[in-house]
Amino acid sequence: MALPVEEWRLCAARCWAALEPALRDQLAAASLHDTLRLGCGLLRPEAEAAALRRLCRRARAGKEPAAARFYREEGNRLFGRRRYGTAARLYSQAASHELPGSPEVSICFANRSAALFRLGHLEVCLEDIARAESHGYPDELLPKVLLRKAECLLCLGRLQDAADALSVVENKIAVDGIMTGPTQQILLKKLSQLKIKLGEKASCPEPAREACGDVRRKSEIWEENGSISGASSSLSLNFDTERGRHLVASKDILPGQSLLEEEAFVSVLYPGESLLQDSSETAWDTRVTNADLYCHRCLRQLLASVPCRGCSYAKYCSQNCADVAWEQYHRTECSLGALLLTLGVFCHVALRTVLLAGFAEVSRLVEWSHHSDKDLHNPEAPDTRAGTRGIPGCNDNGQYQSSYQAVFNLLPHAEKHSPEHKFLCMLSVVAICKQLQEAGLEAALLNQESAETWSKPETCEKPSRELSPELKTVAEAMLRHVLQLQCNAQAITVMQESVSGDGAVVNKKPVRLATAFFPVLSLLNHSCCPNISVSFTGTAATVRASQPIPSGQEIFHCYGPHRCRMSVAERQRLLSQYFFECRCQACLDELESDAKSVVSIRNSFCCPSCRAPMQVGEDMLCCSNEACAISVSRESLSRRLRDLQQQTEKALELLRDKKADHAIEMLLQCQKDAGNFLSPEHLLMGEMEDHLAQVYATLGKWQEAARHLERSIEIVEMHHGPSSVELGHELFKLAQILFNGFAVSEALSAIQRAEEILSVHCGPQSAQIQELQEMKTCLSELPRSILQRT
Repeated sequence: MALPVEEWRLCAARCWAALEPALRDQLAAASLHDTLRLGCGLLRPEAEAAALRRLCRRARAGKEPAAARFYREEGNRLFGRRRYGTAARLYSQAASHELPGSPEVSICFANRSAALFRLGHLEVCLEDIARAESHGYPDELLPKVLLRKAECLLCLGRLQDAADALSVVENKIAVDGIMTGPTQQILLKKLSQLKIKLGEKASCPEPAREACGDVRRKSEIWEENGSISGASSSLSLNFDTERGRHLVASKDILPGQSLLEEEAFVSVLYPGESLLQDSSETAWDTRVTNADLYCHRCLRQLLASVPCRGCSYAKYCSQNCADVAWEQYHRTECSLGALLLTLGVFCHVALRTVLLAGFAEVSRLVEWSHHSDKDLHNPEAPDTRAGTRGIPGCNDNGQYQSSYQAVFNLLPHAEKHSPEHKFLCMLSVVAICKQLQEAGLEAALLNQESAETWSKPETCEKPSRELSPELKTVAEAMLRHVLQLQCNAQAITVMQESVSGDGAVVNKKPVRLATAFFPVLSLLNHSCCPNISVSFTGTAATVRASQPIPSGQEIFHCYGPHRCRMSVAERQRLLSQYFFECRCQACLDELESDAKSVVSIRNSFCCPSCRAPMQVGEDMLCCSNEACAISVSRESLSRRLRDLQQQTEKALELLRDKKADHAIEMLLQCQKDAGNFLSPEHLLMGEMEDHLAQVYATLGKWQEAARHLERSIEIVEMHHGPSSVELGHELFKLAQILFNGFAVSEALSAIQRAEEILSVHCGPQSAQIQELQEMKTCLSELPRSILQRT
């Protein structure tokens, strides 16, 4: 949710409509500074501010013991059903709602350690056991947890540590006498079994294992650019009035070559919709969102999250990440969680940007913007005589760095946003700054005091309706950043497992994980047919050439609309949010041609009677076969398409519920229905083939799975091209299926094709490439007699 919730948008729209026409005209034409000056007092305590407080009650960001009990009980129930992964996530949610240091939170960690042990995550299990002990786990329950600790240590080969743990358990049971009866007997039996296992391992030590797959490969070697941080020396920063700032190849570039590696200046996790619920809902939500799966600071995938001590929303992969986040920004954000969830990710990114930059730097650049001779509504007219030093965002040495100065100089397009949207953004940032002031957080924000100095915020006795001059400066910078994000936000994406099967074949799809500012990446202009590919590792972006780029050619990124995915009319409509009309070569070619776009043809309807292509009309579609000449309303066919998409989703739900046979039956029926009115090359036809392959793979029917996936690959290649990352992901799945089906020669062929494509888009160190190489090594080491038979 990039923008505020709909109710707040409507509230701001009503406030805008109620303003005097003269004031609306002033605000519409005002600079960012004057927008804050004119509008700062328009957030009325009894109206807009009160409405915002009501909306914030829906955002569950505080500690709630009732929620903790619910999630812990649900976790216990699912643990009993052997759904250990889901149980672990529920214990994490329970822990995030418990008060820090309480016995209840220690029970959450102990329970989660049991789920992690069953999942085979032994090191993380040990970390959770340590957390449970440090948070005061009840002494009478400790022997059971310590036995689990000893078993983990045994499995990891840490025999002396395991012996020490068993000694502690034996002492507690025998000497302390904290357990009696059947429970004691069960523990003594387990203790005896582990002591026997320890003795066996001590007398027959396992041979030392050679270091292998987990050794990190060396980073790709490249020469860094002296003028652009994180960029290859094969790029140069240029400027002209038509294209603005842009990057150009200064030498010939080969496919797969790394061009840019940049850490996000700021990133905010995309939370997921379930965190904002209708007030009528009473049950706690158990749906899994990004907030449960990824670290809120570094975006690493979570196994056992470390909760924030002050709120239930922020979760981290380690105590170090939690401490760094607290010091850098979360000590200010923590009590604002509900407000930030209500106002959307863009407002959250804007706040975190100024927190990371620090007030001194924010104030310096805001002041510079007031007194600079530049026309800040159109800063695309630098002093080119000064070389790169005259390009906005460059420092005095002419270097363009991933810095706050570069972020500040990204275009906000303040004059191009609608007055209503600018007003909504202004009210939202003012609401955040007023909350900071009323919560006594202004000093921490402006002076960046240490966490030790700022332990408990002092609430103002009489909160002022007027923002302080310093907070007005912060609000102005935040407003600038919110407006910048519409054109300069970069979605951080990750390949996420979509449906869990038996683990033999992993089906993944790209999912938006976070929103970020990448100042250097933002230099790239858009093309509907880009020449680079962007991949993400945590909060870092890597840009690679996806095709040969000759010296002098501009480096182009795709902002979303791609020529392989939609027609030129659709692309132009979506790109209007960036305030430009795309004139890339792909758009020019399609606009100048009278022929129907290939994308439209492939994703078109066919005649329900004779299956000939349907001719496009406004409301009615006519069969292109003159002998048939059937007419059908566009709406009726569109409705059939929507129904079909819903049916395929239901089939996937059946697969999740382990009802594979029913899923196959439903997908085959969907496939039959689709053939009556969709083009054979329609993307949905390929998706259904992909889903069928997935179901057959869960049943171990590898030949059937491969046959359906090969049909899906044909359609994907038609739509996205023979060197596209989409095709690479499909070939990766085919390689997995053929590998598991022991089709050696076919698997090696699929592995080679997938490796050639994915190494260009994702790099040689990516997880998929590593897995492909492991499969290839495994197949190559098979006995020659087996290889000859396959």
